[in-house]
Amino acid sequence: MTPQLQAKIIDGKGFAEGLRARVAKAIEQLKSKHDLTPGLAVVLAGEDPASQVYVRNKAKQTVEVGMNSFEHRLDVDVTQDDLLVLLDKLNNDPTVHGILVQLPLPDQIDEDEVISRINPDKDVDGFHVVNVGRLAAGQEGLVPCTPTGCVMMAKDQLGDLSGLEAVIVGRSNIVGKPLAHLLLRENCTVTIAHSRTRDLPEVCKRADILVAAVGRPQMVKGDWVKPGACVIDVGINRIPAPERGEGKMRLVGDVDFDDAAKVAGSITPVPGGVGPMTIACLLYNTVHAACALEGVPVPEM
Repeated sequence: MTPQLQAKIIDGKGFAEGLRARVAKAIEQLKSKHDLTPGLAVVLAGEDPASQVYVRNKAKQTVEVGMNSFEHRLDVDVTQDDLLVLLDKLNNDPTVHGILVQLPLPDQIDEDEVISRINPDKDVDGFHVVNVGRLAAGQEGLVPCTPTGCVMMAKDQLGDLSGLEAVIVGRSNIVGKPLAHLLLRENCTVTIAHSRTRDLPEVCKRADILVAAVGRPQMVKGDWVKPGACVIDVGINRIPAPERGEGKMRLVGDVDFDDAAKVAGSITPVPGGVGPMTIACLLYNTVHAACALEGVPVPEM
């Protein structure tokens, strides 16, 4: 009888700390060699509590690595025209190398129009259609932060990904689709699975790299996982936690962690897995944007 594998827990928090340290070192080099300080502008419209926490963390980490941080907080009733005027100003500001508009936006704002107004070379979220096209065509451009973090962690665990079979459960524009392109760049064989996929558990079980990004709590079970696979859980879901008291909630991913960890070779926890990598990759993207805009080489990170 084959003994059960006990998955190695992928420490996203620790990995993100290491990446931020490398970003900080790169910024020191840019300051000393090129008198260049990357600048990140974050725009928050409205008072969504989760967005406020996220923006505060972004600003804090931006300053900690030695970047300039520009924060723009707008009222919930801001007009689309006023928001677009601000973006035009940031596009033309030479001290701003990265622009991020925190989503979701208030109902009166057209999200697509706002994203398309950002200069693609300052679009550190990688959501502009120009950057989407660059990624699909295999060209250099800014890539969404969460997929970038997923690939970094997979390579850290597995080394060369060439020839491995990757299955991504979820086809969003933010994670699933860009991640597929990034894994193709690494010479993986890539399948994007979703709610209409036939025999989804069997498709998942083929994967050397299994990424869950579908937004359904604990959907991926242990018997969906190939023994020894690298499992990356992008999901963040709140579910009731009666063991913690009445009305209490807890965070879980899209993977049934306890079940999958008995089978996988390595696995990201929720929280503490993919989440911390997102802001670290945003800072990484801002350095790349600054170097491209100023025409200087990107330091090693």
